[in-house]
Amino acid sequence: MAEPSLTVRELRRLWKPQKERLNTEHPQHPTNIRFHRACSWLQRVEEIQDDEVLDHVLLSLWTAFNALYGQWDGERLEPVSDVECWQHFLDRMLALDQTNLIQSQLVEHKKLVLALFDDEYLSRFFWQAPTDRRAKRVRRTRFDAQGWYVEENWKMVLQRLFERIYLLRCQLVHGASTYNSSYNRIAIRRCSQMMEHVLRTFLRVWAQWGADEDWGIMCYPPMK
Repeated sequence: MAEPSLTVRELRRLWKPQKERLNTEHPQHPTNIRFHRACSWLQRVEEIQDDEVLDHVLLSLWTAFNALYGQWDGERLEPVSDVECWQHFLDRMLALDQTNLIQSQLVEHKKLVLALFDDEYLSRFFWQAPTDRRAKRVRRTRFDAQGWYVEENWKMVLQRLFERIYLLRCQLVHGASTYNSSYNRIAIRRCSQMMEHVLRTFLRVWAQWGADEDWGIMCYPPMK
């Protein structure tokens, strides 16, 4: 059984000793700011009670995630590619997770993960040429995922899971979805539920083992 997810208040309490220590080194330590930004968006998710604003929930969850993984390219003077950043971040989370908290969440919510793999509309491959044939090939990912679980290939499970959530996030952000559309309510709900489970676990891993990691140059630091 996966350990219960921590609330934002509990996550901040867990982070507090690290926060105070890092503040002695740097009054606006970027690691502290990343954690604070992520928690601010996650707290907004906790405050949302209306099921009709699921679009806001998913976007807020991804924004919280982005606060953790975002990188600034010091040579090109612009943010590094989203996909490159979050893929690398997922690898680091798995490497830092000393008690398999992330693995436990993937196992606990395996049914939900497989449901997302079974949805052709969350597949970039499907949308390259949307046909019934491609839809059937996408749904075979569910059987591939069963193998990843048996092999304990958590990197593959996590990467493929976030590819699907990211596609839906991009549809919302880039105007490729109607607000509160009836077509994607199930996908939005499933993606939000899984995203929240994993994001809270990421923050817990960050608080317990990630304080002294170099998370790269932060995008758009607060300026006085």
